Amino acid sequence: MRSRSNSGVRLDGYARLVQQTILCYQNPVTGLLSASHEQKDAWVRDNIYSILAVWGLGMAYRKNADRDEDKAKAYELEQNVVKLMRGLLQCMMRQVAKVEKFKHTQSTKDSLHAKYNTATCGTVVGDDQWGHLQVDATSLFLLFLAQMTASGLRIIFTLDEVAFIQNLVFYIEAAYKVADYGMWERGDKTNQGIPELNASSVGMAKAALEAIDELDLFGAHGGRKSVIHVLPDEVEHCQSILFSMLPRASTSKEIDAGLLSIISFPAFAVEDVNLVNVTKNEIISKLQGRYGCCRFLRDGYKTPREDPNRLHYDPAELKLFENIECEWPVFWTYFIIDGVFSGDAVQVQEYREALEGILIRGKNGIRLVPELYAVPPNKVDEEYKNPHTVDRVPMGKVPHLWGQSLYILSSLLAEGFLATGEIDPLNRRFSTSVKPDVVVQVTVLAENNHIKDLLRKHGVSVQSIADIHPIQVQPGRILSHIYAKLGRNKNMNLSGRPYRHIGVLGTSKLYVIRNQIFTFTPQVRRAGQRASFFY
Repeated sequence: MRSRSNSGVRLDGYARLVQQTILCYQNPVTGLLSASHEQKDAWVRDNIYSILAVWGLGMAYRKNADRDEDKAKAYELEQNVVKLMRGLLQCMMRQVAKVEKFKHTQSTKDSLHAKYNTATCGTVVGDDQWGHLQVDATSLFLLFLAQMTASGLRIIFTLDEVAFIQNLVFYIEAAYKVADYGMWERGDKTNQGIPELNASSVGMAKAALEAIDELDLFGAHGGRKSVIHVLPDEVEHCQSILFSMLPRASTSKEIDAGLLSIISFPAFAVEDVNLVNVTKNEIISKLQGRYGCCRFLRDGYKTPREDPNRLHYDPAELKLFENIECEWPVFWTYFIIDGVFSGDAVQVQEYREALEGILIRGKNGIRLVPELYAVPPNKVDEEYKNPHTVDRVPMGKVPHLWGQSLYILSSLLAEGFLATGEIDPLNRRFSTSVKPDVVVQVTVLAENNHIKDLLRKHGVSVQSIADIHPIQVQPGRILSHIYAKLGRNKNMNLSGRPYRHIGVLGTSKLYVIRNQIFTFTPQVRRAGQRASFFY
């Protein structure tokens, strides 16, 4: 019998860690992960981040298999991932009416819920009893649905589910103008439950739209009906707004550590490397402490001066939290992963050592990532006067599944068990790479031969629409009607995309529809009128 390799032994250790700290919380029926043994709700965002270690470990086993048992383990881990993603899909599909309404209203009361019952996939709080509208969470689901499908997992089974995913694309495509509650669920920094435009949501939506565009959700077994379509104009809108906001996170938040997920793994949504570095440096200089990073300045969550009996604060209270904000170890895992992706071995080593120093040793010596570190109540005044000098104590969930998962994933990457391309098969990590200049080419076509002859008399030689057969030219409004039919599904009462004008990027493409090639003239509005131009 062949002896176990050192790599196999190491992976077995990570498998035990994953089982004891993550998969032990997975519901065997729905596949959802409860936040802890005490808190049974399943948050969409947390569930996705928490399953990434399982996904990564499955791929690591598959390529480092010593024995048949390793291949079986890889398969089991991958199916745990599929089960969770399908559990989240079931939660959202049960709220299909909300997806349908939100496309038209973009109201906070019509949004998908942010958390569900782990055992039933049902809702746990009312529409107006939580900051449910979190565009980044829905976008994160779509982003990893795309990445996992590209990695070979089969998550979507039917065309009804494909139609629902297409409508989720329409749900998030207007993220650049949707005020939501953001990553931390409470909205505006004053913690009054006021939604605002968040760079983290806009960036994650941009990443999701780019990742899932033209993706066949059935993988190698699909066809044209299982392909998802995204309008390029919506991506460009998100890009423009994101670029104008960074490094600021929102109107109320100067900077937010959650932006690490936008400028690096998993979104890689920012194409300007200088803006990436500026945002990263702002997070380090303003938010980093001895135990991780605080989420944002004057964040009162779980500080000794916060009243835990109230969900929201009085605006005047924010000053009380200055210099005593809790520090979250999870953000150091982002820095480790970022270092691996950027090839910065010094950054990887620095943050791995820092993280090891604040992990909690559990039963049998397993390493646990706590949710956060807080200032002890009797040391508040001392920390306020001399920031980052007081020894803090771990609080919240232990382990914090989100942080625990990214800790394991970062370790697999740093130790060479995973390559960056394996958790980023769609190559989003190259977003800041130098690209060739965009060349805009304009084609002028005469609508008929009479106009063609008139232009020739003035020295302008052009083709007519008839000359470019078999390519057919149609007005842009026709393309709007075609997109309005995309994603329609009678079984689920989904109407598809709301009728809206198509931007110039959408009309600057050739479309193959029923084996015929079409191009469309752009729609331009001026002084209340619409004119059509041939490009």
